Amino acid sequence: MAVETDVLDELRRLRTRIPRLTGSLAATVDGLVLAHDAPDTEPEGLAALTAAALGVAHRMTDAAARGDFRELLVRGSGGYVATYAAGPTAVLTLLAEDRVNVGRLHLEGRRSGARIADLVATHVEPSTGRHADRPAPTEHLAAAPTVTTRPIGTLPVRTPQRPTHQPRPQTGI
Repeated sequence: MAVETDVLDELRRLRTRIPRLTGSLAATVDGLVLAHDAPDTEPEGLAALTAAALGVAHRMTDAAARGDFRELLVRGSGGYVATYAAGPTAVLTLLAEDRVNVGRLHLEGRRSGARIADLVATHVEPSTGRHADRPAPTEHLAAAPTVTTRPIGTLPVRTPQRPTHQPRPQTGI
């Protein structure tokens, strides 16, 4: 069974455990949808926004020296958007009504995030990050990118370099 089916089963069980949950989405940290149970939402757009919010949340926890990212809660006038880490490669986003029990939302969201992390970890090859049930194309393996040491969700920092040559003085200006 593919990881998407297992994750979708977990999302459906989550909806039965949390009253007033209106939708759920599991995605990769770079914004690709794994599975979704969000009927009135565009899943690709929500996954992309989740990845963007995850990047900001990672930077914020780093800047505030609060350790690794665990969860993010946003409250709007119509309800909540809660995002939970699901291992190093996935994230769980939950949509709930305004009258949801937030404690229950956190409890079940954390548990489901851990289950999804386990499901994704068992279906992904550790060396390439590809799903074990999908064959890797040979051109992808031949031109494998170099591994960066910066953590997922952080942006590279560019430092200015000194010029290697001295600029010529301009005459006649």
